[in-house]
Amino acid sequence: MEEETAGDPISGLKWTRKTTEKIAAELARQDICVSARTVAKLLRDFGYSLRVNQKKIAWSRNQKPAQRRQRNRQFRHLTAQRRHFQRQGSPIISVDTKKKENIGNFKNPGAAWSARARPVYDHDFPSWASGKAIPYGIYDWSANRGTVFVGTSHDTASFAVQAIASWWKTEGCQRYPQAKELLILADHGGSNSPSSTMWLWQLSQILCEKHGLTITVCHYPPGASKWNPIEHRLFSQISKNWAGVPLDSYEVMLKYIRTTQTSSGLKVRAALVSKIFPKKEQPPKDFRSRINLQRHRQLSAWNYIITPSRM
Repeated sequence: MEEETAGDPISGLKWTRKTTEKIAAELARQDICVSARTVAKLLRDFGYSLRVNQKKIAWSRNQKPAQRRQRNRQFRHLTAQRRHFQRQGSPIISVDTKKKENIGNFKNPGAAWSARARPVYDHDFPSWASGKAIPYGIYDWSANRGTVFVGTSHDTASFAVQAIASWWKTEGCQRYPQAKELLILADHGGSNSPSSTMWLWQLSQILCEKHGLTITVCHYPPGASKWNPIEHRLFSQISKNWAGVPLDSYEVMLKYIRTTQTSSGLKVRAALVSKIFPKKEQPPKDFRSRINLQRHRQLSAWNYIITPSRM
């Protein structure tokens, strides 16, 4: 089910595109004979949910056949890249920015076991907040470890790459001391958008040049962020851990991130990043001639490799 699972980072719901009959058939090929009904019970035990279709989208809004083919090709390419890096023992990380949070005595969705309900503000006005939290997450696919850097200024490409570089210095290089390559799975938009020139420049200067890493980046297609593993493996678990708890300080937020654990062995680290990252930063005008960028032949806008200049 590893590559057939998607999830909601807020509610923690998980789902799969495989039917119970297909799962039972695959298990039978591995000499595990169970019925489709038993598979359904097991899926519910593991947190998967059934959903009913809702007639809300007009036919004119559907993707064109060419767009659907392109989306499927990218998912196949993502799977191939992931398997390649797994075979050679190189690190694979999934990255994204979790929903921004206002720090203050605001209502947090969910319920918590307590003697009585805690009074909170009746409105969520940003002007009432004591600060803003921007959690940028990094999920280590092989080690089942998460790291969240909580920024306090802006969600920029510089902030995203600095977070990845900090993860590599504190965890990645120790966990993978022989690694020379890193695969990054990222969404299509936000601070790690493939169209962001600052994202490419910072990856080259911060990760490649300073740490000697060859970076392969694969982006999920537009509208497919729910399939990013960080959503249902890390962010959903954090949301469940602080459900019903007002995030009235950065310390409280960091505490609930750090205490997030699962029965499958997930552990999470967190750090506050108070550095100011200004908006609308631009790389040097000649940056394209100063980075070693190689596009994949398969959907080159979404898949590329950046190598250090000294290689």
